[in-house]
Amino acid sequence: MRAIVLGAGVAGLACAVELAERGVAVEVLERGERLGAGCCSWFAGGMLAPWCERESAEPLVATLGLESLSWWPARFPGTVRRGSLVVAHGRDTGELRQFARRTEHYEWLDAQGIAALEPDLAGRFSQALYFPDEGHLNPRAALAALAARLTGLGRSIRFGTAVESGREAARAAGCTVIDCRGLAARDALQDLRGVKGEMLVVKLPDVSLSRPVRVLHPRVPIYIVPRGDGHYMIGATMIESDQPTRITARAMLELLGAAYALHPAFGEAEIVEIGTGVRPAFQDNLPHVRRIGDTVYVNGLYRHGFLLAPALARQAAEEVLAAGHSPEVMHEDSRQRRLA
Repeated sequence: MRAIVLGAGVAGLACAVELAERGVAVEVLERGERLGAGCCSWFAGGMLAPWCERESAEPLVATLGLESLSWWPARFPGTVRRGSLVVAHGRDTGELRQFARRTEHYEWLDAQGIAALEPDLAGRFSQALYFPDEGHLNPRAALAALAARLTGLGRSIRFGTAVESGREAARAAGCTVIDCRGLAARDALQDLRGVKGEMLVVKLPDVSLSRPVRVLHPRVPIYIVPRGDGHYMIGATMIESDQPTRITARAMLELLGAAYALHPAFGEAEIVEIGTGVRPAFQDNLPHVRRIGDTVYVNGLYRHGFLLAPALARQAAEEVLAAGHSPEVMHEDSRQRRLA
C-alpha cells in the first residue's frame, strides 16, 4: 500500500512514521525548502503535559495526550521524563488552587519540596504543583529524529514540493493522501482558524532548571522549558490571528517580565531567538481526523502539537488501513459526525 503525506511538521512526520512502521510505502512532501521552514512545530514548547493541559483543555486532550508519554521515548531518546512544575507568586496563590481543581495526577509541594526539586528556585515560592509523570522534549531535535527514522525505514521526504504536484502524483499512483498542512489546509477545511503564539529562546548558564516550569498569573501565565546547555524557551502568548508577524513589544515585555519574576537572573539572560508561529485550531479547540474523498485530514492540534501528534497519527494510520475507527476520530465524507 502507498500513501503520501503533505506537510513535514510534527503531525505529518508522526503520521508518516506511524504508517511506515506498519509497512506502508509512504512519502512526505513539504513545500518548505528544509525541515521546519514555515512550520509552527519549529516554535513549539515541546511539553508532554496531558494533566497540565487538562486545566484549560477538554478531557479528550489529556486522554489522547497520554499516548505521547510512551510514543516519544520509543522514537526520540532525547525525550525527558522529569515531570512539570507549576508555581504562583504569593498574590496569585488562588490561581494555583484553581489550577489544581481542574486537573489531577499532581502532588502539592511546600517550599522545602520545591527547593529539593529545583534548587535554584529555593526560597522563591511557598507552594507548587508537581506533575511527576509528565515530560518534555526539544521540538527541533524531535523533528529531526522523526525524519531520520523515516529515512531509516526506507521512506523519503521531498522538500520544495507544491501541494498540487503532490496531489497529482498521488492520484496517478492511486495513493491515499494524508493532509497535515496545518493552517494551509484551510482551502479544504474552511472552519480552521489561526492562533498566533510568540516565544523567546534565552541563554542563561547561571540558572539550572530540570523541567518545564509554569508560572501562573491571571493575565500573563507563561511557561519556561529547559532546552539544555543553559538555553530556555519562554512562551507563549495566544492571539486570535492567522498572520505570522513578528513578536510584539508588549509580548516580549510580558514574557521577559514573568521570567524575571520567576528568577531575577533572567534579567541578565542573552536573547538568542525570537519567534512566532500560527497554530491551526477548530472552533472547539480539539483535533480532528477527517476523510474527505480520497484525502485524510489531520489538523486542529492547536497548542498541543507534540502532545497530540502520536494519537492522531495512530488514528490516521487506522483510517488509511481501514483497521477500525477510533472513538475520537471525526470522519467527513457525504456525512459528518462527531464521536466524543
